[in-house]
Amino acid sequence: MRCVTFFMPELLAKMDKYPGGVCLLVISVDIILEIENLVVRRGDRTIVNAPHLAVRRGDLHTLIGLNGAGKSTIAYAVMGIIKPDSGRIIFEGRDITDLGITERARLGITLAWQEPARFEGITVGEYLSISAKNSVIDGGDDGGTGGVEKRVYEAMKMVALDPEKYLDRELGEGLSGGERKRIELAAVYLMRPKLAILDEPDSGIDMMSIYEVIGLIKTINAGGTTILLITHRQELAEIADRATLICAGSPVLTGTPVRVGEQFEEMCWRCSDRDFRLKKPGEPKPEECEEYEKYGV
Repeated sequence: MRCVTFFMPELLAKMDKYPGGVCLLVISVDIILEIENLVVRRGDRTIVNAPHLAVRRGDLHTLIGLNGAGKSTIAYAVMGIIKPDSGRIIFEGRDITDLGITERARLGITLAWQEPARFEGITVGEYLSISAKNSVIDGGDDGGTGGVEKRVYEAMKMVALDPEKYLDRELGEGLSGGERKRIELAAVYLMRPKLAILDEPDSGIDMMSIYEVIGLIKTINAGGTTILLITHRQELAEIADRATLICAGSPVLTGTPVRVGEQFEEMCWRCSDRDFRLKKPGEPKPEECEEYEKYGV
């Protein structure tokens, strides 16, 4: 018997036999986010041209590509920060293309910035308590002050920051970029959004701490949050369920992180942990890339 498999989100899994011993297997796939014919231009330059991109509910989905490939622009369009010139953004079956940032946040979408915002006049503890009280998946923390405080302490320990030293500090210039990045990730954990977009969560984080960040991302995902992860680090990309390679503003391949990573390496020179150069036909490897591979600098 010969079987043909189709992935159709709108149908439940079933199998039907057809004459001649051919069967049709239809598998239900729950898509939480879908992008259709998305175009973003800056002047006469096209930054993003994405015919289709789908993220399955519950997945940890990575976007990977060269610096300037359009990954963050796609993320900002999904969040509503950038308005696309054309195309549609579908969230849980609803067209949200014309909705504002606040409306999208209420639907359960949040974005962790590559460069976290500074909030002068508010302490770390106050910021995280607000996040805990406005969690999306469980409808907000109803455990009272004690329950919120317990979750805040738990989140701080997950990002390897001592609650006693940080909760009373102001969330502003006095904190380093790495500290603010960790606090922002703790806030995402406490908010429990339906979809969390993490833009370069390794930015400002040293190599010794990246594995703590990986553990937190996995914990956020395990709690029911779908994650769209933008990163250059293979250590982060490899933890995903699925990955999409973005090249010149367009998704060129979606599949397993291993397959997409291999394609990325085939298309690009690796010149550092964060610097990749697009390979051009017949072009020799740049000298700095050779030095990186030789010495691992």
